Amino acid sequence: MSDLARELQDYRLTIAEILYHLPDHPALLQSFTWQTLDLSPHFPVLRRFLHFWESSIDGRLHSVRIARCERIGPAALRCASELRLH
Repeated sequence: MSDLARELQDYRLTIAEILYHLPDHPALLQSFTWQTLDLSPHFPVLRRFLHFWESSIDGRLHSVRIARCERIGPAALRCASELRLH
């Protein structure tokens, strides 16, 4: 499915900042930024990714911050100059 088709089904750009513990140095945190189109407020795509992370990646999750933005909106029409033809 194309990105435009998903956006028309209420998918929005979702950005997740994932903090996780380094496997070799558990006292240190590393940041990972991930973005995709997802459905708010349940975020099924992000949840699948986090489930994959917990089952397949050694770095234990510390926290996840989520931001989302609207990409489709009304067009802004601005008139820079006016030309009249008679």
